[in-house]
Amino acid sequence: MNIFVNSQTMGILTKINKIYSTCKTYIITMKSGKIRKTLYTNILLRMGHLRITYNRKNVLQQLSGFLITLFLISGCVSSRTFNEQSKRLNACEEEMTGVKDHNEQLNVSLNEMKYRMTSMQNQIEYMIQDSVQRSAELTALHERYTRLNSLYDELQQAQQSLLAGNQRETARLLKQLQDDQSAMQQKEDYLKNLEASLAGKQKSLQQLNSKLQERDARLSELESVLNKKDSAVNQLKSKVSNALPGFEGNGLAVHLKNGKVYVSMDEQLLFKSGSFDVDPRGKEALQKLGRVLEQNPDITVMIEGHTDDVPYHPGGVLVDNWDLSVKRATSVTRILLKNSSVDPARLIAAGRSEYLPVDTEKTPEARKKNRRIEIILTPKLDELFHVIEMN
Repeated sequence: MNIFVNSQTMGILTKINKIYSTCKTYIITMKSGKIRKTLYTNILLRMGHLRITYNRKNVLQQLSGFLITLFLISGCVSSRTFNEQSKRLNACEEEMTGVKDHNEQLNVSLNEMKYRMTSMQNQIEYMIQDSVQRSAELTALHERYTRLNSLYDELQQAQQSLLAGNQRETARLLKQLQDDQSAMQQKEDYLKNLEASLAGKQKSLQQLNSKLQERDARLSELESVLNKKDSAVNQLKSKVSNALPGFEGNGLAVHLKNGKVYVSMDEQLLFKSGSFDVDPRGKEALQKLGRVLEQNPDITVMIEGHTDDVPYHPGGVLVDNWDLSVKRATSVTRILLKNSSVDPARLIAAGRSEYLPVDTEKTPEARKKNRRIEIILTPKLDELFHVIEMN
């Protein structure tokens, strides 16, 4: 099916590609327990033997896209369990590759649509110009036809007056009359052909206009769905901000990014240094946020734990920054679910360790910014995908 895209709707299609290219996340968690010595040695070599330091303040960051969940190694597992988790990771990577390929196909289709639209617009302009030219030719032929008829009448009169006169002049006039009649017939035939051609061009023009109107209607429908989605996201942000008036700006921030609502919470609001137990004030903020989630069942919730790049000193059940980021994310998840009607299937807990920093500098201030919890609220896009499939 050919789809025409005008300049007014190019921004909409670009936005669709962005939304659709970030629609997959991958979550892989491991069972708890004590890690084997060889795995533990590998982890220490990769993490770099750096000392860990914690500060109290963190700032928010705008994150992009759906985030790929990394493998969390928090305990000793059998080779069978490790192989199963590896297969799951490979499956997620294949699915992500498929999504990227599909996005590239959509981009190719978009370029093809733009080319076809430009080509058809050029054809329409050419047909309009050709129609104007043919109309002018038709008018000129009508005028000439009238003059020929007048000349024909004059010749007939002259013929009557010369019948008894010079035979030679009569023959000349008869020949001229025949030539004029033949020319007039040719012009009439040409005129009929022009009229038929003009009718065909007008019919084609009407068909093209009808197709353009159909494409515009579909694009308008798509724009309407996108506007509804943006409106729902803005309303959700307002609800979250209104539910947390005493926290926003004091270790908690709410902002929009890529069609999602991000709730960023500083480490000092939730945890003590090196701990994954949530402080009372942090629990209060999370409980208020949980009530907003209960009232909005059509959103997916991703809870991400982030640390700085200073290695965690092993002790107790925690081995490294992976463990710390995951334990903090799951602690927040449990509070959101406690005494709440939120469906656990809507929540995703993930640890990002040190690998998605807000600030890449190696200063204490930069590391403060990187230690955080981010709660990402994503609305359902079923209606948008349905419109894309229908078109």
